[in-house]
Amino acid sequence: MGADKARLQLGSVSLLDHAVSTLSHVVDEVYVSIRAGQLDDPVRQKYRVIADKFNDIGPAAGLLAAHARHPDSAWLAIACDMPLLDEASLRYLRDGRDEQSSATALTAVAGGSAEPLCAIYEPGTLAAFLRQVSAGGNPSPRAWLANIKVRLLVAPEPAVLASANTKAEWTSMIEEIESQPDSANRKT
Repeated sequence: MGADKARLQLGSVSLLDHAVSTLSHVVDEVYVSIRAGQLDDPVRQKYRVIADKFNDIGPAAGLLAAHARHPDSAWLAIACDMPLLDEASLRYLRDGRDEQSSATALTAVAGGSAEPLCAIYEPGTLAAFLRQVSAGGNPSPRAWLANIKVRLLVAPEPAVLASANTKAEWTSMIEEIESQPDSANRKT
């Protein structure tokens, strides 16, 4: 993307503000995962943060730092760069949680793969993932979910899992959002 996705604007709010707001209506506590260099970032500083314990392993760093902070808790993890992710989809994920599975995740289509950044990770699976990563194993949450027992739920609207990884994709996504009849509701 070439820019901090958390700072991208969706109407009058940043993507991070949008993600935290959406998630706060679904879970009791919300934390924002940060790298050590983001401790003083005003965009993130206004939230409860958990600093990564590992460097250069992508989203796994946040998941594992959250597990280290509260090892007995399940974690509903989302990415901040899914501007269409809504409260209804997160409630559907939360309410569909299977504590007997290693994780519960949304997928865009039946038979699709788990979206690792719209998933609930159980404590035991995060402990096992931590052991794998600590031993030098693959830190990819997507690869991890592909090899464990995951309850997959088809997202009510597949588009909620869309994210943008380039400026062109972001521009296209914003144009799509703004063309929707209810786009005013998504900007606040």
